[in-house]
Amino acid sequence: MQKTKAAAVGIGEVPSGRFPERSEVEAAVLACRDAILDAGMSPRDIDVVMPVGALASRHFNVDLVFSRLCEELGMLRSAKMNVQVMSGGATSSSMLALAEGLIAGGLARNVLCVHSDAVGSLPKQAGIDLFSTTGVSEEWEAPYGHNMNAVGALAANRYMHETGTTEEELAAVCVSLREWAQLNPHAMFRTPLTVEEVLASKMIATPLRAKHCNVLADGAAAFIVARAEDAPHITKTPVYVRGHGSLVTHYTISQDTDLARLGFEEAGKEAYAKAGIGPGDIQLAQIYDAYPVWPLISLDGLKLCRGERAGAFVAAGETSPGGSLPMTTNGGMLSQGHTAVGGGIAVLVEAFRQMMGKAGPRQVPNLVNAVETASGGTWMDSHVTVLSREH
Repeated sequence: MQKTKAAAVGIGEVPSGRFPERSEVEAAVLACRDAILDAGMSPRDIDVVMPVGALASRHFNVDLVFSRLCEELGMLRSAKMNVQVMSGGATSSSMLALAEGLIAGGLARNVLCVHSDAVGSLPKQAGIDLFSTTGVSEEWEAPYGHNMNAVGALAANRYMHETGTTEEELAAVCVSLREWAQLNPHAMFRTPLTVEEVLASKMIATPLRAKHCNVLADGAAAFIVARAEDAPHITKTPVYVRGHGSLVTHYTISQDTDLARLGFEEAGKEAYAKAGIGPGDIQLAQIYDAYPVWPLISLDGLKLCRGERAGAFVAAGETSPGGSLPMTTNGGMLSQGHTAVGGGIAVLVEAFRQMMGKAGPRQVPNLVNAVETASGGTWMDSHVTVLSREH
């Protein structure tokens, strides 16, 4: 087991949805302000600001690179560094690991990580163009009409073939996430959803229907990482980073050798080993989604279903409110909304929120250990992080 070096001490978030009147910088400042206040800090306690790459506006993204948030938050001549991090949906795990490394290396004490984007307010065609071509090979895939929905569909077909997962079980993932979103005031979609409604929606890319697919949203979230030894003096509810595991498996989906598994089993073994715990010690799974097959692949790889098939496990209600393994309790990208790179940030912030005991009506009781996953691009990599209330 590795020595714990860092802990999350504060979180902030704004509601996800379509907010054309809310600028990206306003959302970012609000999320950062809430994280700083949540930690009981001053802006001038922050050493490093780590903004995530934004996709909707090139101008706003350049502002993030050029330290605008340091100015907006009153950190000029106190912050030591402003550095952007970007690895698509995997950025939550990447930036947490980088923040931990800066702290472990003595280069920072308190790192503010923030995402803000407004992809939900893009003109419809601009949003389609942005995400339909992301991670799609111009030489070998784009000429055949390949797109992001097809990525999720290819993996779903392979996974269902190998595991016997049914269409109803795939739909049950969407229903489980919606049940959590109904308890989340920041979620874009909060109306009830049934398996029958998912299966009756328009076919998009076999076997995926419209309600299997995520919807683009505006959103912002932030969290603060501090030295593990400082954390108990900053907040009564620190969340310690106990272990990471990661593996890059492909660039384009056509080059992955095992679509039904990706790299979550290997990454999970690494994270568990570093944390000194196993799957049986996990009470909460905050799993990156976007399409319903990815949580199933992650649950399998992390050995969290007690020997059951992941699809049957979810369909039985085990990941829903009141179930044995609460999963993605903010509703994920399928219900809170897909805020581009921020989808994974929101899942990580929800992990911290639950572990801090600040999740309100959806709070899971008696939490000690949680696991969080992330993946970027066409699920090019598999990241697993173990979090704990125990140092």
